[in-house]
Amino acid sequence: MIERFGWDALPEAVRDEVQAHIGDVTVIRDVAEGQNCNLALVVRGDAGEVFLKGVVGISPRMRWLRNEAAAGDLVRGIAPSTRFSADIEPEWFVVGFEYVEGRAADFTPGSSDLEIVASTVAEISRHPAGPAAPLSERWASSDWWVKLEEVAPDQVADWDLEALTKWSALTADLVGGTSLLHTDLHEHQFLISDPTASVRVIDWGRPAAGAAWVDDAFLVIRLIAAGHQPAEAERWAASIPSWSAGSDEAVTSFACYVAGLWSYRGTTSPFPGASGLSRAAKTYARYRLAK
Repeated sequence: MIERFGWDALPEAVRDEVQAHIGDVTVIRDVAEGQNCNLALVVRGDAGEVFLKGVVGISPRMRWLRNEAAAGDLVRGIAPSTRFSADIEPEWFVVGFEYVEGRAADFTPGSSDLEIVASTVAEISRHPAGPAAPLSERWASSDWWVKLEEVAPDQVADWDLEALTKWSALTADLVGGTSLLHTDLHEHQFLISDPTASVRVIDWGRPAAGAAWVDDAFLVIRLIAAGHQPAEAERWAASIPSWSAGSDEAVTSFACYVAGLWSYRGTTSPFPGASGLSRAAKTYARYRLAK
């Protein structure tokens, strides 16, 4: 478990730095969501409410938060803007984000949110990746199915591992591109403000450069997890212009790769919802392989 800090438990240097940027702090509430930070608070300063997020210690979590802090400039108007960011000794990194009120999107079949989610993803896909690292580099390893067999052979008993590994090996080249990708879009990353239906997309910890259709494909799996049939989820994705740029080969290789990756990680490093995501990804891989 990651240690979480309330305002009063923070080092004095951290509190002083925050107040230097936003004035005297009044804590509005703790934010329970989020598994990768040591600090998550909604506070009020001189300029209004701010979402305060921080991590302590040099780690991937600190790098992810730095990515989030930069996202406000990459996708202005979609990601919450960054009010300030600060490195504070010893080894704290704290960011004050624009506070956005909103509810999570509803991905279930028939939801009226699906149209605005599609238009938001289409808008993201039109942004250049800027300094984000290529997804092809992150996905250079392609042996997830082999690794899964080693730790959970029952999960791969009725799968053709040789074929899956070959498909997965194609993926890094086929997801290459220069579009900005979020790579972790799901219901809770979309904050929808009713009744205006304005949307912000949060948690840009692992952005990447890649083919514009990749975030669409991730969401196909999320829709399957929410109760859609694979063909229905793909019909939704087809409403996003970038989806048509993904060839059948590319989408099938993506599905095989993600099914292996998510199943392996869900087995070796379980997280909330891991089993459901693994099932949805495998369902999609079977659907693509049968086409």
